[in-house]
This record gives sequence, C-alpha cells and structure tokens, in this order.
Amino acid sequence: MQSFAYLCDRFVDLVLLSVYVYYFFTNYDTSIMRHYEVTFIVDPVLSGDEIKSTATTYVDHLKNEGSEIVHIDEMGLRELAYPINKRNSGVYYCVEFTSPTGDFLPKLELAFRRDERIMRFLTVKLDKYGIKYNADKRAGLINEFKPKKKKVEETERKDRDRRDRKKESPAKEAPAEKTAESKTSDSGAAE
Repeated sequence: MQSFAYLCDRFVDLVLLSVYVYYFFTNYDTSIMRHYEVTFIVDPVLSGDEIKSTATTYVDHLKNEGSEIVHIDEMGLRELAYPINKRNSGVYYCVEFTSPTGDFLPKLELAFRRDERIMRFLTVKLDKYGIKYNADKRAGLINEFKPKKKKVEETERKDRDRRDRKKESPAKEAPAEKTAESKTSDSGAAE
C-alpha cells in the first residue's frame, strides 16, 4: 500500500512538472534577444568579389535563421599573428547579431568548418558589457587608433634636447677660441 502512495506522489510531481514546463514554453518572452558576435577570417587569395560573396553568404544564412543583423564590420586585410594554412594574412569580418535562441549556431559553425574559404572563426555570446562596448564603438566614443601621449611627449622632449644641443655647441666653441687666442697672445708676449 505504501508503494502505491509513493507512486501516486511521484505521478503528481510529474504532472506538476509538465504543467510548469508547458507554462514556461507557452509564455516564453521572445522579446528577450540574445546578442552574438561571429568573427571569421576569409582566405586572402580569393578575389574581392569572392571575399564579399563569402561574407554575404553567412550574413544571409543568419537572416534566414531569424536573426537580426546589428552591425557588420569589414575589418579588411590584416596580418595574422601566426601562419594559418601557409598564409600570413587574412580578410577579417565581424558580424554582430541578435536572436531569440541560439539553436542554429551549431549549423552555422558546421558550415564555417566545411567552407575552405574560411580560415578561422569564433562565435561569442555577448554580455551586457560587450553590447555596451560595441554600441560605444559604433557611436565613435571608442577609437581604435589613439595616439599615445607618451610617444608625443618623447618626440617633443627629443626636439627640445636637439635645440638645446645646438644652442650649447656654439657656446662651447667660443671659449675654446678665446683660449686659443690667449695662447697665441701669451706666446707672442713671451717672445
């Protein structure tokens, strides 16, 4: 009899769990979008049109899966840190997008792995700091290439040192001339 009560309790728990799961999926808030960023390197040996068509292929793939493209950053040809497939450079693309779910990402990554035109890729889920950083970067608040103040100060200091050396060099020669004149005058006085 006790085992029957135990089974009834487990059945009730199972029914309640299924009700909770049903309620969760039917009232799932689709307004919560997940932010992703995929960066990939295209083989630079391809022509310019082939490189652009490769990028548009994957952007279209993302759109077909229901994602919304936030920004496409064509970083261009860059030198690699180490050779990949006997190449020392690659064409970089970074695509930021949003999606309600990330269910299609394994398919996308499989397509990247199978494509010979893609040298490397990286897919990242962005947190709130990554989203803010990318928004600030697009707005121009974050510059990629800022001149460092230290280098500017060093060049100014070197220029000042050069000017000081030029000013000091005639001053040093003048006393040397006087000493040479004084030696001649002293030698003339001795004679």
